[in-house]
Amino acid sequence: DPAVDRSVDMTAVAVSGVLPVFQTPYAPDGSVDLETLEAEIRWILDQGADGVVMGMVSEVLRLSDAEVEMVANRACRVAAEAGVQCILSVGAESTHVAVERARRAVDMGATAVMAIPPLATAVADHDKLLYYRALLDAINIPVVVQDASGYVGQPLSIEMQARIAVEFPGQAVFKPEAQPIGPRVTALLEATSGNAKILEGTGGLALVDSFQRGIVGTMPGADVCWAVIALWRALKESDFAAVEAINAPLVEMISVQGELDSFLAVEKHLLQRQGLFSNTLVRGPVSFRLDPELAKYVDALFDELVLAVSQVRAGR
Repeated sequence: DPAVDRSVDMTAVAVSGVLPVFQTPYAPDGSVDLETLEAEIRWILDQGADGVVMGMVSEVLRLSDAEVEMVANRACRVAAEAGVQCILSVGAESTHVAVERARRAVDMGATAVMAIPPLATAVADHDKLLYYRALLDAINIPVVVQDASGYVGQPLSIEMQARIAVEFPGQAVFKPEAQPIGPRVTALLEATSGNAKILEGTGGLALVDSFQRGIVGTMPGADVCWAVIALWRALKESDFAAVEAINAPLVEMISVQGELDSFLAVEKHLLQRQGLFSNTLVRGPVSFRLDPELAKYVDALFDELVLAVSQVRAGR
């Protein structure tokens, strides 16, 4: 294996703030629409995001390897031009492939990578630990350990995550999505003497509670990232009136998105509504479709959220 150049401490790069996960747009023929993707990423950054992420709602599991590399390259280029973070998903069914993807991510200019554990096999804690150790040893940028069990896979144990945090301080970052979110955030912090760096990953649903428990950032969807950014700033400023105004419609909207395909459907619907996407195509087969009644409800919540954020901004 090639030696890792650790002459520059890339683990000092902070993975923090609001880091939206972009959606992958498609042309009518189903191919990836790179022009719209670039416009989406630039729009996300224009909202004030601290970076962008290629993750599960980017449909990484439904893209070919060539498409993943193409999308990742474009995302890294745009983020580098803006001088912001770009985090790429590299999880795989084998350690070998995950490590290869992580090394390619470094070559593309990613500031960090994110990895779910293997999904097809029930893997014991010991083997998950070896998987993440290999990733962290192979590269010199942060690795976000993603527990995506809110919609895929099995929960990662607090004990295993804590061990990673202790072995790789400054490089390992955590994104716990298993229920109950809040208590698991606290448990991981307690198990690491408060040193674990944790991101909220429920689209903002658990952001307020998680912030109070000590997270360092959040990875919402792209569609209403402007609202999450406003909420994050209100939390940082202890502006509790603004927090309450924004959080209520945001939580209600995210609550209708209980699985991966519902996040995809709602987020693409709202990106189209805001003029960023020309369609709402999701690669099938899918387990969820947005029907007219639910779309009407989502639109009403979106209008409430727009009003809440605009009133908060007007009051500052």
